Amino acid sequence: MTMELWTTATPNGWKISIMIEELLEAGFELPGFSVRTINIMKGEQFTAEFTAVNPNQKIPVLIDDGRPIMESGAILHYLGEKFPNAGLLPEGPARWDVLQWLYWQVANVGPVFGNKLSYTRYMPDVEDLKKSHPLERFGKEARRLSGVLDDQLEGRDYVCGEFSIADIALYPWIRGWKWSKVDITDRPNVMAWVERVRARPGVGRGLAYGVPKEEVDQWSADTKARYARGGATMASNDD
Repeated sequence: MTMELWTTATPNGWKISIMIEELLEAGFELPGFSVRTINIMKGEQFTAEFTAVNPNQKIPVLIDDGRPIMESGAILHYLGEKFPNAGLLPEGPARWDVLQWLYWQVANVGPVFGNKLSYTRYMPDVEDLKKSHPLERFGKEARRLSGVLDDQLEGRDYVCGEFSIADIALYPWIRGWKWSKVDITDRPNVMAWVERVRARPGVGRGLAYGVPKEEVDQWSADTKARYARGGATMASNDD
């Protein structure tokens, strides 16, 4: 078996690196696994080589025995089915409990938190008046979504009871609530869940992909500035 992950240190990238590390933590061996870092700040996702494995030109991509799988949600689904004994995608009716929350993240949390982040951090040259509407819109929706998640976590340690690909999909976006400036401090179930998920060894190792060890949980000022510059470039409408 050969399996290669093309990725970088972003929430969508961390979804898959966490999944890989959770599989290793569960005792599965991935002898042919390797990681290739894609420098999205330099536009490596737009090269012909990358486009050949992902026509949408976004990270991450998983290449499993020559088969490329694009889209982080699809990759989590794929790996959940490939390693059923890991318990990260259960069989039977419980599978649909997990899958609906996986795709809830893909369709809602990722886009909304991502847009809130872009307008909050990555558009310094846009006038405040022009940003006020999208900031309010995405801010309110992010708050609503965090409330939905808080309700779902009531009486549960994890989103669907047991740790699953739903938690893996959601965690990298929710953990960055301070960076996105989405206040979740009044969501006690979500706050406790963030700490609970972070305490898992596989999650900690997955977050370390492409990140200095000392910055896994707190970026340095230089790293914040670099991400802000890179994000501003990618958020720009300029060609």
